[in-house]
Amino acid sequence: METYTLHEGSAALLISLPHDGSFIPPDIAARMHPYAQRSPDTDWHVGRLYEPLTKALGASLLRPQASRYVVDLNRPADGHALYPGQRETGLVSTIGFDGEPLYLDGAEPDAAEVQRRVNEFWKPYHQALSQEIARLKQAHGRVVVWEGHSIRSRVPMLFEGQLPDLNLGTADGSSCGAALQQRLRDRLEAQSDYRFVINGRFKGGYITRRYAQPEQGVQTVQLELAQLNYMDEDSFAYDEAKAPQLQALIGHLLQLCLE
Repeated sequence: METYTLHEGSAALLISLPHDGSFIPPDIAARMHPYAQRSPDTDWHVGRLYEPLTKALGASLLRPQASRYVVDLNRPADGHALYPGQRETGLVSTIGFDGEPLYLDGAEPDAAEVQRRVNEFWKPYHQALSQEIARLKQAHGRVVVWEGHSIRSRVPMLFEGQLPDLNLGTADGSSCGAALQQRLRDRLEAQSDYRFVINGRFKGGYITRRYAQPEQGVQTVQLELAQLNYMDEDSFAYDEAKAPQLQALIGHLLQLCLE
């Protein structure tokens, strides 16, 4: 199977959606609890939110096929923690965001299987990401990599209370220039429909940190959305009434990346 899809755009903007996929290969799913086979911790519908914006802006769009339960593309391949001292899921996690086990007793992947998944899914995605960054940088002299994510608004294992609606991460300002972060902040402060935070609980994952070279023209930004603003968090159904307003704001933020 193709492990990812890449739309090559013409603008200096690459949108990466590393948790957009929900497919779990049958041989893996057969060893998982039934609830885990639904891949509930997917960044549901982020592709649906971003794809029209990608076309309108001429941006590139990279999307995986497989679920983060197969391998988490936004974790380092060596499995080290992104947020030391905080509980989190890993490269090939054995628990979900609710802390419950994903696999049947004794069916967890061993080290050899983890490496196979890295080889089959993680490496192709990151190779495509690296190559597309290089292509766009060569064409424009610069590129912004936008990491599109979403998560349930309440995940007690990861954070207390309800997550802000929009969570912008720039690795504490190190993954992009001060001017870009200020433009994004100004646009968020100019609206009153959504609560937001910059570099809060989600400062930017592995991709945001790994590929950032702002001094060399490669800026990275992560946006984590609280899912209740565009979908039903229990049924995973897309909310046709709520989503367009949020989608429009995301489009304004992406446009700022091209200025």
